[in-house]
Amino acid sequence: MRIAITGGGGFLGRRLAGLFLANGHVEQVVLADVAGAAPAADPRVFHLRVDLTDPSAASSVVEGADVVFHLAAVLSGQAEADFDAGMRANLDGTRRLLEAARAAGRRPKFVFASSLAVFGPPLPPVITDETAVHPQSSYGTQKAIGELLVADYSRKGYVDGRVARLPTVCVRQGMPNAAASSFVSGIVREPLHGREAVCPVGTALELWLSSPRAAAANLLHAAWLPPEALGALRIINLPGITVSVAEMIATLERVAGREASARIVFREDPAVSRIVSTWPARFDVRRAISLGFVRDSGFESLVRDFIADEAAEGAR
Repeated sequence: MRIAITGGGGFLGRRLAGLFLANGHVEQVVLADVAGAAPAADPRVFHLRVDLTDPSAASSVVEGADVVFHLAAVLSGQAEADFDAGMRANLDGTRRLLEAARAAGRRPKFVFASSLAVFGPPLPPVITDETAVHPQSSYGTQKAIGELLVADYSRKGYVDGRVARLPTVCVRQGMPNAAASSFVSGIVREPLHGREAVCPVGTALELWLSSPRAAAANLLHAAWLPPEALGALRIINLPGITVSVAEMIATLERVAGREASARIVFREDPAVSRIVSTWPARFDVRRAISLGFVRDSGFESLVRDFIADEAAEGAR
């Protein structure tokens, strides 16, 4: 089995690749990313440096692939600030991948990482599988269009598509990025590293969150689901937990002490606040749970998972 992961150099792509490699039933995992990477220790891993804004790039990603995970994206903050860059990467790049899969004729499983950003006000108290999308950012719009494309290419039999709407993933390893939600991981990760973190929103804001462990496990599960389990509805709202910024900070203090939470500085950013405040924080995920997707037990487990992953990384 050959697996291709766009955005494979990112934290979620690498974690997903690790799950496949641990499974043992994979011949090759192609990590396609715009950034270069050092050769992998595992001979089954192949790094492909590719830019999906290049019209000729998509075919090299999907060539021979049985499963394609499309994680690559220009993130929410950058997509809002640079409309053209977001459209080229998030919309045109997605369609090129689907077209390359169609041309190859293998009908691969195509797992598209979408986002809760496809929703926007006016919002119902709880998002269900029937809630209409109404994005209030360019990123959310691009993801919503991608969802429709995956569904239509599946209907036509060109791919076996699955759309996984991810919660905000927290706590993310690495450095701050261009996502409007970057602060969500930052206000935990940076204080734990002894650094100051800026919180650009009020503490009452509620967020729909998933750990990297659960997010990767759920993307993997999306690929294994038989198509008849999904039926015509190829879009899944993945499980998450509802947590306020105040609860996040209180949990950080409980786990790491007052000195950690004291490193958080509050400095409102209207651009960030405008985007993230339109995202829903409560979902009815009974369908996802019935299909075997998993969710975290609580926010403290997200913090402790991050600490454990950091320790394991440092021990290597």
